[in-house]
Amino acid sequence: MLKEMLNDNCCLSIAGLDPSGGAGILADCKTFHAYGLYACCVVTAITAQNPFEVNNIQAIDSSVIEDEIDTVLDVYPLEYIKTGMLYSKDIIKIVSRKIKEYQLKAVVDPVMISESGSNLTEENFSSFLNKYLIKHAYIITPNIHEAEQLSNTKISNEEDMIKVAEKLSSTSNVVITGGHLNGNDILCYEDKIHRIKGNMIDSDNTHGTGCTYSSSIASCLIRGDNLKISCKKSNEFIQNAIKAGYNKTPNQFFKL
Repeated sequence: MLKEMLNDNCCLSIAGLDPSGGAGILADCKTFHAYGLYACCVVTAITAQNPFEVNNIQAIDSSVIEDEIDTVLDVYPLEYIKTGMLYSKDIIKIVSRKIKEYQLKAVVDPVMISESGSNLTEENFSSFLNKYLIKHAYIITPNIHEAEQLSNTKISNEEDMIKVAEKLSSTSNVVITGGHLNGNDILCYEDKIHRIKGNMIDSDNTHGTGCTYSSSIASCLIRGDNLKISCKKSNEFIQNAIKAGYNKTPNQFFKL
């Protein structure tokens, strides 16, 4: 009954906690709020990190994560969600099962390494993503390094990005972000390749950009944009976040 009384202007992040606020669920919440959405969060892991280092990681017990998801979805009428840091095989399996159970459209950010270069996953994480989660995703949003691990293919230029996007799109839509190459994103959507023009920005304010970008896509989808427009708007959103951020973290809302 309560679910019927609520509107669908909300989004869920299933991700890790970055206490410095630049990445993870806090960055996701800030992005959802920037789009005027109500933010729900399921914590998968607690990290001790800041923009420069990760000092400790504690995964949340899988049964608690399952209860978190069920408790939120018992009340809130969610269609789209986003996932971030999942850390382990067990967490991936639970999240994948819940996406299927609730028929959710998931924007999957395959978080593997922090911007400071620290590993945020257990061993063989990319193989677990491929086996359990990606086939249930609506879209995956890897950066170039993550796309290389998921595809076992080296990416050196934009043509390589296109080939890998086509390879990864066998089970879901894919957008490979170009922030580690030339700024352009490559989207494979409805069996077509779309090049989304971006710009390289001379800034070290890049902590949490992948989290913010994928949360922006989920937000745009909730607001009614199609996937191509959502990715285009999110490319622009993240450029503004990098330009206007303070102390390596986005500190203000941007014109949408």
